[in-house]
Amino acid sequence: MQTVVITGGSRGIGAAAVEAFAARGDRVFFLYEKNHEAARAVAEKYGACPICCDVADGAAVAEAFRQIDSVDVLICNAGICRYGLMRDLEESEWDRLFDVNVKGIYHCVNAAMPSFLRRQKGSIITVSSMWGQVGASCEAAYSATKGAVIALTKALAQELGPSGIRVNCVAPGVIETDMCAGVAPEILAQLSDDTPVGRNGTAQDVAKAMVYLADAAFVTGHVLSVNGGYVL
Repeated sequence: MQTVVITGGSRGIGAAAVEAFAARGDRVFFLYEKNHEAARAVAEKYGACPICCDVADGAAVAEAFRQIDSVDVLICNAGICRYGLMRDLEESEWDRLFDVNVKGIYHCVNAAMPSFLRRQKGSIITVSSMWGQVGASCEAAYSATKGAVIALTKALAQELGPSGIRVNCVAPGVIETDMCAGVAPEILAQLSDDTPVGRNGTAQDVAKAMVYLADAAFVTGHVLSVNGGYVL
């Protein structure tokens, strides 16, 4: 049994990851920011431990990890997006995207590091996006944060490998979660048609990739595309 910490674990991909790791008998903690009702439901359903925490707040993250005695797998899934022209994006919105999507990883990795270094082993999984690989119109800030996640993953894999710590990344494509709630059904249908496997992804598709990377002892610095072939 491993101890798994998942950020953004109350909904969507994070909740699917909680389910996947709990189902195999792991001890699962998950961080969430606002949705207490959803977090309580996930915790009760899967026997996981919720911790309310904004990953952009370094002090809050440090306090959250003080409640966890050791970490075997850290999944940095917390993320937000913003759709629209960059010229219409307020500087505060740009900063918030980077604070959550990139600095949140910085805070969580540093908080888990003493546990990893003490035992000279561990697995870190970050969550990027196919738009972090190729960029997307009207998602400049989001794409920039997710590109930064990929670069950070590769750099940390080299830095932490000698200490027995692996760092990998999943890059989801179109995944039908609440993040797609504002997308028109006809657009989702077109995206499905444009995907070589003929459908959009599910949160469970991404969670399965996370489970693989958590156990893949000779894989590090890898970006695993989970997009049905939409971006090759």
